[in-house]
Amino acid sequence: MLRFPGFARHIALALVSAGAITVAGTAQADAEPLKVGMSGGYFPFTFVEQDTLKGFEVDVMEAVADEMGTEVAFETANFSGLFGMLESGRIDTIANQITITEERQAKYAFTEPYVYDGAQVVVKKGNETISGVEDLRGKSVAVNLGSNYEQLLRELPYADEIDIRTYESNIEQDTALGRVDAFVMDRVSASQVIKDKPLPLALAGKPFSEIRNALPFRDTDEGRAMRDRVEQALEALREDGTLTEISERWFGTDITRP
Repeated sequence: MLRFPGFARHIALALVSAGAITVAGTAQADAEPLKVGMSGGYFPFTFVEQDTLKGFEVDVMEAVADEMGTEVAFETANFSGLFGMLESGRIDTIANQITITEERQAKYAFTEPYVYDGAQVVVKKGNETISGVEDLRGKSVAVNLGSNYEQLLRELPYADEIDIRTYESNIEQDTALGRVDAFVMDRVSASQVIKDKPLPLALAGKPFSEIRNALPFRDTDEGRAMRDRVEQALEALREDGTLTEISERWFGTDITRP
């Protein structure tokens, strides 16, 4: 049976305060909600529209909480601060297209991947000097601060020839305005930005690195126990088709399977 998170069980309440937006379901008095951090600035996975938090990640985590029989509480912050919130116990996990890396695996307890994607170079439309990652030598390239894309670029054999710039936000706008030559994000998000936003942008070549995204938890007994509960819910949603339905609703294709 397919579920339709966001329409049936959860009624979202948006509270705007001090640069952050917290969205929660109608919390049950006898149960702690699943506390999920996200940036709210990574369209179409997590974004804010008319003070309402929306996106693929929001729908997935609402479905996870529904499967677990609990409520979900979202808290937004700059991406670079989300892991600090996780480590301090302010949130239980991060749903913001978190790529599994060796460094992160050594520090956090991850679920199995629920999104499969690739790193993509994006340029201003009409820029014929960059046709792929191999053309980034001598170019300025923007990445989101705290994301794994900076590391992917620094692992290139010609990384010292790339002017890598980290941003909290606006990498799409600055590329479209010509302030930087390109930016790097996942191919799915890049394709949706080009499709849905009025910005003169274009994909440059094919993805240059396969990425697998999953949910991180604190590597403690409590964190691993929560990870196992969430993993069980994700597996149930994968088996009954809910993850596929959510993905196809947002992207027109299933990005939840390899």
